[in-house]
Amino acid sequence: MNARTMPPDALAPLETDVAIIGSGFAGLGMAIRLRQAGMSDFMVAEKADSVGGTWRDNHYPGCACDVQSHVYSFSFAPNPRWTRMFARQPEIRDYLEDCTRRFGVRRHIRFGHELVSATYDETRHRWQMVFANGQQWSARVLVSGMGGLSRAALPDIPGLASFRGKTFHSQQWDHSYSLEGKRVAVIGTGASAIQFVPQIAPRVAQLTLFQRTPPWIMPKADRAVKPLEQWLFRHLPFTQKIMRASLYCMLESRAFGFAIHPSLMKTAQKIALRHLHRQVADPGLRATLTPDYTMGCKRILISNDYFPALSRQNVSVVTSGIARVEEDAVITADGVRHPADCVILGTGFQVADPFPRGVVRGKGGVDIVDTWRDGAHAYLGTALPGYPNFFMIVGPNTGLGHNSMVYMIESQVEYILRALQGMKTQGTTAIEVRPQVERAYNEQIQQKLGRAIWSTGGCKSWYLDPKTGKNTTLWPGFAFRFRQATSSFSMNDYFAYAPAPQPAAELKVHSDAAMQGGTAAAASAKAS
Repeated sequence: MNARTMPPDALAPLETDVAIIGSGFAGLGMAIRLRQAGMSDFMVAEKADSVGGTWRDNHYPGCACDVQSHVYSFSFAPNPRWTRMFARQPEIRDYLEDCTRRFGVRRHIRFGHELVSATYDETRHRWQMVFANGQQWSARVLVSGMGGLSRAALPDIPGLASFRGKTFHSQQWDHSYSLEGKRVAVIGTGASAIQFVPQIAPRVAQLTLFQRTPPWIMPKADRAVKPLEQWLFRHLPFTQKIMRASLYCMLESRAFGFAIHPSLMKTAQKIALRHLHRQVADPGLRATLTPDYTMGCKRILISNDYFPALSRQNVSVVTSGIARVEEDAVITADGVRHPADCVILGTGFQVADPFPRGVVRGKGGVDIVDTWRDGAHAYLGTALPGYPNFFMIVGPNTGLGHNSMVYMIESQVEYILRALQGMKTQGTTAIEVRPQVERAYNEQIQQKLGRAIWSTGGCKSWYLDPKTGKNTTLWPGFAFRFRQATSSFSMNDYFAYAPAPQPAAELKVHSDAAMQGGTAAAASAKAS
């Protein structure tokens, strides 16, 4: 009888060498590369019953990627079957499901495993994890693939809980609720809202959009991928590599305006203004939709149907602040009452606070929330002092405003692989980044960010930590610079801990993956 066939109450705790949290691009990318590197002693903990991460959780009408499909995919898993230049949510989710099957990582995934707490055991040099289903696991290495777009940000609006109609966040879209003929209030004008508003506007009786700050919107160069192109990608794979490289270079060039010479954004701003003037005829509405900050300071959005949707007779844009919500209406600061049957929150995600309190505790039981009291930070957005053998993918200051996040994810995955291989080579059971190394790195990051458009553009955004005003989200430059920074691993940047001897009795229960090899199996062999 192995761990997989034992009853649940006998599995406390299971052991594995590497535990990965989440099965989106980050978690699956890490799992696939571990398999490709010959490492099989790992598990992927997924809270839901399927893979996909944000592309599973977000399924609102019109949900799609704002980065071209051919670069928003793994370099080691090209997809010649993309149907559009900008893939829609179902297609991206299908792609991730296909990768799970194609690379044989499904058997490593534990569905229904929502992480409640992960605490570092300094005596054993292991992470002790508890999941919402009651299962416990122990791992030498913990990799967070949770990402910054996993926790919905809910606004603190007086009276919202007393609203008697339907209320939901765009991430928890209720498709069973019919919007036909309803009075719908949409709060927020971010990347999600500009996708779902055009989809629902023709269906509702009245749509009232509450806009705090208008976004800069560029035309979306979307189109169907032609059958001939798909044929070429399938039969001549180098053609898709050329497409990917071309798109990457085009997107990478935008970093000049974001982080090198912010004045260059004025050219892009003219294109956005031309797009607005071409699609919105009413000068009053046009003025309402014109931003008063430098383009790039907030996230730049792309859409061809958002402005036409706002020009419909049954759509109104309200710029007065929301004072409160009553049982059947939204009341704005100017005293106007806006009747509503449904309130949809397009208010984004808790990017600055990716971990709830109590979920991750490092040495001495210190909560990561307290470690980040002055804002999130990490070495290469990946490692944190006080948290040995804990690695983050899409950690602090790894976000991009100009290129594909999958490129950054792959860079971090390869760095973590090098760290694991470095530990194995040196016979080290645990490593912890040196505080002075992490501090010097982040001081340099903040200096560069101080010269970028996000700090000089005259606006507030979710890129900035609300407590400190520091940009804890974005990478300040070209994506290839991050690839260079993560291209090698130096043990000199870390404290190294030798393995602690363990009684044989402590090594009886392993996962079936752990029984196949890796550090835990090696330790068991030594103990016996």
